[in-house]
Amino acid sequence: MYKSLSPNLKISITRSITQAFEQYMSDIAWSEDKFRIEDFVSSWRQYITTKALWYTEIPEDVKLNPEFHEELAGRINKIINRILQDPPTDEQIAAIQIMQEEQGTHYEYDCKAQAAYVEGLLKK
Repeated sequence: MYKSLSPNLKISITRSITQAFEQYMSDIAWSEDKFRIEDFVSSWRQYITTKALWYTEIPEDVKLNPEFHEELAGRINKIINRILQDPPTDEQIAAIQIMQEEQGTHYEYDCKAQAAYVEGLLKK
């Protein structure tokens, strides 16, 4: 079912998963101890029903189909894994290192999205 969606719709779904995941992780300060997949899915569900324009383009029978939800769950897992495996850029590493030395902090960051979060913290 997911595969039959238009490419534009699939791109919009991917973007919403990415944005919701990064926002959720920011909300929990990228704490592995606080991460709960159920909480993320709940926040993503709220995001798509209130902010995502693509959600209204999917027919109700598709939204209610368990096969669609199973495929969507697989897509969510794939996107989360891709985000977590995308390494920080050299520019991010350099900027964070300079700011941490200046501020005497030591934030951990393992991926590009987490590095962006840390950069934002350090710039405040």
